[in-house]
Amino acid sequence: MKRLLFLLFFIASVNMLHAQAVSKPEPANAPDVIQLKETSYNFGRIAQGKPVTHIFEVVNTGAEPLLIENVQASCGCTTPEWNKEAIPAGGSSKITVGYNAAAEGEFEKTISIFYKNGKMKTILIKGHVWKTPDQSAPANNSLTLIKNLN
Repeated sequence: MKRLLFLLFFIASVNMLHAQAVSKPEPANAPDVIQLKETSYNFGRIAQGKPVTHIFEVVNTGAEPLLIENVQASCGCTTPEWNKEAIPAGGSSKITVGYNAAAEGEFEKTISIFYKNGKMKTILIKGHVWKTPDQSAPANNSLTLIKNLN
């Protein structure tokens, strides 16, 4: 009987210690610790087949270092690059987003930034890709004519 009571007391003690060690979740109205200088960028008109990039700045407004866990684009034509090291409190970092302008027409792509155990922010890039000519410009015969006159 004493062994059983001791075992139950031991299990209860371990559970209480574990419950105290688990961090408390943030309140729903807690201020966000990540701030984006801009949440979208419009490339305007870009030439087909010419990749473009834009840099988004991220600021850690929290009191502790912040690690960006992942940055994921909505499709394979968009490639995000970011620093894998923690951003110090009050510090900033950059996320470079590249877009391969392969298809003609309007585009709008989202990039998701994951941080702090599942929190997420979204940035957006958009623009219009214009079709480049299939062949080079025709030869300028007027130039040949002018050279022959001299």
